[in-house]
Amino acid sequence: MSETNSAMQAARRPFKDHRARHFEFSTSEDGRVAIARLNRPDRKNPLTFESYAELRDLFRDLVYASDVRAVVLTGSGGNFCSGGDVFEIIEPLTRMATLDLLAFTRMTGDLVKAMRRCPQQIVAAVDGVCAGAGAILAMASDIRLATPEAKTAFLFTRVGLAGADMGACGILPRIIGQGRAAELLYTGRTMSAAEGAAWGFYNALHPQAELEREAVAFARSLADGPWFAHGITKTMMNQEWSMGLDEMIESEAQAQAICMTTGDFRRAFEAFAGKRKPAFEGN
Repeated sequence: MSETNSAMQAARRPFKDHRARHFEFSTSEDGRVAIARLNRPDRKNPLTFESYAELRDLFRDLVYASDVRAVVLTGSGGNFCSGGDVFEIIEPLTRMATLDLLAFTRMTGDLVKAMRRCPQQIVAAVDGVCAGAGAILAMASDIRLATPEAKTAFLFTRVGLAGADMGACGILPRIIGQGRAAELLYTGRTMSAAEGAAWGFYNALHPQAELEREAVAFARSLADGPWFAHGITKTMMNQEWSMGLDEMIESEAQAQAICMTTGDFRRAFEAFAGKRKPAFEGN
């Protein structure tokens, strides 16, 4: 291995023993599947200034993970996330100067950027309340699974704010369509789980007792699959929002050629030819 390769490998580190301060973080035994769990069930898992920042930093740092390949994002106690804590975030915001407010809104937007930029796929497991910034966390995830009891609301207008928060006006219409997104963002009304599934916001609905198991199983299927190629797919899905057709085709040609240089591509062919299950190592 060259010195350059050694240096690049040294920049990566395992997250199996990572400890979070403002939410729970754990991984599977092999470290491939992580669970980030908002854990303030008595308040329906609201976000604070600190948990916003720590979640942002976690997803930023996962770019350098040597073990984690997929992440399940969920909440405790039968709810996903009730948004920004009313007394620890909302009330202080009413007293802040404009520059401090802008620093806060940029920081919350940075969390969405970090979620979209990390190579791992994020599977949101949503039960109960999923409101405000909680709805944004679900929206920014790659896959969304929910229970029939999930209640999702982009309720910023209820507190006199624009629906344009943390990328909602750009991302939500791409998931459920312009008209449906406009309705939710203007009215702040609750989207039922059935609506969310019918509109494509939720990929599937599962009973409460099965939700986390199903989310972990989905994350595991991604982690044990061609996870390097999955990361390329995620990158392309993000980048191609602002591209014309020619740029899309060329970018995907380059991306696919890169994937064809990996051992995963060769091993998958050999496994297919030998009628074996392929093993994907990401190299």
